[in-house]
Amino acid sequence: MDVRARARRIRLILLDVDGVLTDGTVIMHGDGSESKGFHIRDGAAIVWAMQAGVQVGLLSARTSAATTRRAAQLGIRIVSQGAANKEAEFDRLRDEHGFEETEVAYMGDDLLDLPTLARAGLAAAPADAAPEVRARAHWTSTTGGGRGAVRELIELILDAQDRWDAIVKDFSA
Repeated sequence: MDVRARARRIRLILLDVDGVLTDGTVIMHGDGSESKGFHIRDGAAIVWAMQAGVQVGLLSARTSAATTRRAAQLGIRIVSQGAANKEAEFDRLRDEHGFEETEVAYMGDDLLDLPTLARAGLAAAPADAAPEVRARAHWTSTTGGGRGAVRELIELILDAQDRWDAIVKDFSA
C-alpha cells in the first residue's frame, strides 16, 4: 500500500517527543529542571490537524515538565510519558480511544520506537532518525526532528485526506 493510501486512513497521529518534536537535545539546568526546543511550525500543524478532526497524541519514554507544558499549550489531550514499553502503551491508547492500527500514524526516531513503528498504519521518521528506523518507516521527512518533520507529516496526512487546501485557503483569504 502506498504512503498516501495509508495517510488517508489516519485518525490519530502519535508522536515521540525527544528527537521528533525536538532535535533530541535536553538542556539540564543546575536546579534540576530541563529545557527543550520545539519548532513553532510543528505546533501550528498539530493545532490545524486537531481542528481538521485528526487527533494528535504524545508517546514518550521520558517524563518531562516541558513536554507537559507544550502539550497543554497546543491542546493535546492524549499524552503518555514515562512509557517504558511504547508498544504496549500504543495498544492501550489505541484501544482506549477506539482506533484500529491502520488508523494510527506514529513518528519515532530511535531503536526504542521500532516495535511501535511496526504496529502503526503509517510509520514515519524524521530525516535524522537512526538508520534502522528510517529503513522500517513507510515515510521519512526531508527535515530533522525539531526542525519541521512533524509539520511535513501532518501536511502529508491532511493533503491525502483533502483537508490541507482548506487550511491554506483560510490563511490566503
